[in-house]
Amino acid sequence: MAAVKLNEQELTTALKEINATLSEDAQWQLVDGKLFKQFVFKNFIQAFGWMTQVAMHAEKLIHHPEWSNVWNKVDVYLVTHDAGGISELDFKMIKRMEKLI
Repeated sequence: MAAVKLNEQELTTALKEINATLSEDAQWQLVDGKLFKQFVFKNFIQAFGWMTQVAMHAEKLIHHPEWSNVWNKVDVYLVTHDAGGISELDFKMIKRMEKLI
């Protein structure tokens, strides 16, 4: 079944639910139509290890993040290109990412 773009109300509700479990400085944001968060680790090894774990989950979901890594920081952008916006798949990915921290 193809992913379906969330409407504005669904997106707002899902983002509030995710962010309710996170500290204010660690919340997800909506940036240019994508969900964004910067993860900061103690060092490169921890950042890269986390990315490796997330990559394995992304392959299972067939849903891959847009991300970049510089030393201990990983910038993550999530959007479901096939749906033309943010879908439930993006929130599944967020839940996995947060669980792996």
